[in-house]
Amino acid sequence: MKDFKVLIVDDEKDFLEMTIKRMQKKNIRCEGAESGEEAIEKIKKGKFDVVLLDVKMPGMDGVETLREIKLINPLIEVVMLTGHASVESGIDGMKLGAFDYLMKPIELDLLLEKLEDAYEKKFIHEEKIIEAQIKRDSARPS
Repeated sequence: MKDFKVLIVDDEKDFLEMTIKRMQKKNIRCEGAESGEEAIEKIKKGKFDVVLLDVKMPGMDGVETLREIKLINPLIEVVMLTGHASVESGIDGMKLGAFDYLMKPIELDLLLEKLEDAYEKKFIHEEKIIEAQIKRDSARPS
């Protein structure tokens, strides 16, 4: 398992706590947030590679939160979690740059696979940026 950090955002406290515990048992570093607003504050203060984001939340919903996350750090990958009634919102999230969306309830192995794939994409983007910076810096006259 690769070493990456996940922020889990869901207003359902039981789901949030259970998901955090299950992921920590798999040695995945993660934190939780119970609202979009709390998620944004944590992202501004900490380093996260992937966000698991519920679409349906009171206040700032998942799509709004996704929009803010991408403004703060476009390289963070976001996996949207949707219930049956919010598939359209999941699709809207994909249009705004979400990595993927999954239907609740979610099987843990599938969730972990999706989060790893999202991290892999972020890692590749960061590597490309570093390579481009190195090329640019070495092309400058001394």
